[in-house]
Amino acid sequence: MQVRAREKGFTFPYLFDETQDVARAYGATRTPHVFILSMDEGDLIVKYIGAIDNSKSAAEASEKYVEDALNALLSGNDPAVNYTRAVGCTIKWKAD
Repeated sequence: MQVRAREKGFTFPYLFDETQDVARAYGATRTPHVFILSMDEGDLIVKYIGAIDNSKSAAEASEKYVEDALNALLSGNDPAVNYTRAVGCTIKWKAD
């Protein structure tokens, strides 16, 4: 992921959840399953949960849920859509 982030010029933090503790805590069920968090008076508040967009192909997406949610938050507003059903492969949980 570090190589990909460098190649793509990603400037945002991401989480490698080796123990799957974070995925379990937030209730993730699929990959990808997006959770957008916002800091509010020292607390992390979930502002969006779900799919990246409404298509398996980014070029064919007519609704860009994550982009719209981030733009709303950057404008000081709550996302108009704050939940969608995540699609993708189910998470393969490690044995406890």
